[in-house]
Amino acid sequence: MKAVALPEIKKELKTLSSQEIEVLCLRLARFKKENKELLTYLLFESHNETGYIETVKSYMDDEFELINTNSYFYIRKSVRKILRNVKKFIRYSQKKETEVELLLYFCEKLKDFKPSMKGSTQLYNMYKRQIVLVKKTVTKLHEDLQYDYNLILEEL
Repeated sequence: MKAVALPEIKKELKTLSSQEIEVLCLRLARFKKENKELLTYLLFESHNETGYIETVKSYMDDEFELINTNSYFYIRKSVRKILRNVKKFIRYSQKKETEVELLLYFCEKLKDFKPSMKGSTQLYNMYKRQIVLVKKTVTKLHEDLQYDYNLILEEL
């Protein structure tokens, strides 16, 4: 079965009643965890972006506490998992300010993590890539925000 293009799906959704759309959304939420997480964000979190950012930051705090520090292999694996989830949360929001806030926080946590990321070239390169991504995203923001975020970037 081949998936239909989004414009066609949009036309079809316009023909459905709100009751039918509700049934479709609930059915969609049953199939994938990401669909359920996105619906949760859209319904409960999207109106309070600062609360959402704080929730994701506390998630990062918890996950960094759970990292197995026996070897850099486990550290790298855990940090990649954290970053993958953070990027997923950023995709839900689709706001540049949220992206910058969360990536900066991730970089701060990685920088302050013990043992140091400088013991692993891969961790250090991951850190550098996120800094470059933040710099690139900051250029798309308002000038006042650019100034504030560039000050934080200089500290990192």
